[in-house]
Amino acid sequence: MAAAGAYEKLKLHITPEKFYVEACDDGADDVLSIDRVSTEVTLTVKKDVPPSAVTRPIYGILGTIRLVAGNYLIVITKKKKVGECFSHAVWKATDFDILSYKKTMLHLTDIQLQDNKAFLAMLSHVLNVDGFYFSTTYDLTHTLQRLANTSPEFQEMSLLERADPRFVWNGHLLREFAAQPEIHRFALPVMHGFIAMHSCSINGKYFDWLLISRRSCFRAGVRYYVRGIDSEGHAANFVETEQIVHYNGSKASFVQTRGSIPFFWSQRPNLKYKPKPQISKVVNHMDGFQRHFDSQIISYGKQMIVNLVNQKGSEKPLEQTFAKMVNSLGNGMVRYIAFDFHKECSRMRWDRLQLLMDQLAEQQDEFSYFLVDSDGKVVTQQEGIFRSNCMDCLDRTNVIQSLLARRSLQAQLQRLGVLHVGQRIEEQAEFEKIYKNAWADNANACAKQYAGTGALKTDYTRTGKRTQWGLIMDGWNSLIRYYRNNFSDGFRQDAIDLFLGNYSVDEVESVSPLHIQKDWKFLALPIIMVVAFSMCIICLLMAGDTWTETLAYVLFWGTASFGTLAIIFYNGKDFVDAPKLVQKEKMD
Repeated sequence: MAAAGAYEKLKLHITPEKFYVEACDDGADDVLSIDRVSTEVTLTVKKDVPPSAVTRPIYGILGTIRLVAGNYLIVITKKKKVGECFSHAVWKATDFDILSYKKTMLHLTDIQLQDNKAFLAMLSHVLNVDGFYFSTTYDLTHTLQRLANTSPEFQEMSLLERADPRFVWNGHLLREFAAQPEIHRFALPVMHGFIAMHSCSINGKYFDWLLISRRSCFRAGVRYYVRGIDSEGHAANFVETEQIVHYNGSKASFVQTRGSIPFFWSQRPNLKYKPKPQISKVVNHMDGFQRHFDSQIISYGKQMIVNLVNQKGSEKPLEQTFAKMVNSLGNGMVRYIAFDFHKECSRMRWDRLQLLMDQLAEQQDEFSYFLVDSDGKVVTQQEGIFRSNCMDCLDRTNVIQSLLARRSLQAQLQRLGVLHVGQRIEEQAEFEKIYKNAWADNANACAKQYAGTGALKTDYTRTGKRTQWGLIMDGWNSLIRYYRNNFSDGFRQDAIDLFLGNYSVDEVESVSPLHIQKDWKFLALPIIMVVAFSMCIICLLMAGDTWTETLAYVLFWGTASFGTLAIIFYNGKDFVDAPKLVQKEKMD
């Protein structure tokens, strides 16, 4: 495997003409030379680095991107060790630097400078979202089962060539590197999501327990602007979560997926607390739906859909359409179960989740899990997967995934001899605490990346009970979500589209899409509302000669402020922060 690894120790040397990235691993003499004028990337040797260069250590190259001012190089400047996966170090990238090829910005007009600054702010925003992980010697993008079923040729490939493109978040940034196999050891695939690694002990037996969530970069984005699927069948907020146990040389793994309801629907923000979901009436849903499940079956085998949305109100049509489409698909590999999470668990009746677990138990035993013994012999394979979803595939979904994963872990630890017959994981207080906290942290990471705040219901995942404090925190997070989803998600969506290459900066573009003019309503109405509301308060505080006069003024200004507010809400879509870079057709 080492032959295919990426360089771990790097130094960046900067001169006015070039960037040199020197490999400092034992026995390495390679230096990557990036011409800051011609943008050419070539391989050279250490003696070619001029002594006048300014030198600093870096921990990896994220890639290159073209903005208004020209090309930029993005490098990892800080990392933190997460743990070890089968003796391979796994790191979280915690700080980055975006370096301009151009030495000055004098060639730009004021508007171009402004645009370039906006695009740089977008890149920084994505890089500041926690959850970028990498390993220079281990392929983090594949499950244990996929890695066990590969060919010797696959083992010889570089990390970049063999990585699963769904989970390489810097795939677009590394496209120039990908085209030149001789520089692949400088190209570091980075995944986005969550990783927890713990050394645990039960009955005096020590084992490693890992939780890895890989977030797909296809149809990636933020909660209300990216829903459903695209024409290729990629689902929004698709995350593959793998739980791994390593004990005495044996390895076991259980994989689940989550992803948006896989047909064409949208739920655009419009200032309402919960915008109504709209199912598209103009496309053939079956096409994308079929593509989605065809690719899921190839990747994971049988599919057990666990749909947790409400079966009344605005979510009901989504549940009905999903059930109908699985029926129409008529594929024995795809099964469907609907469980109205909120209704079943209302009034704190969390014990009712056991009803769903009991319904899924037989299916879970049939799917099994992946197990390889200490001699490297595959004992069992996982034959199918649970694909869970709620509306966002965050809060309800994570609760159910943690319960399914615990049931699988119970079977694995018994089989490996860590748990005695009749022992339950729930009774192992120390491990149970690690387990619950890691799953709650996983929920928070996925939620921050998609919805902009921590997850809801994590008090249940952490403690097994719903608490009053948990309800207060959920209320607070819901409030922040509301604000972000309406007033800052357009920028967040644009940032992700720029980073992933869904939008490319065109230097010759005369008018940048960043300068879309808002119409008069956008400025005038909020000003009128604030003035009217202020006048209403002033009239209340400074009473007129008679109470009828005061009442008349208060009623007039009160009606004006509420009337304006009603007009704003009626035109809600015009007042939210909408994405500017990618055309609407691509979004729906």
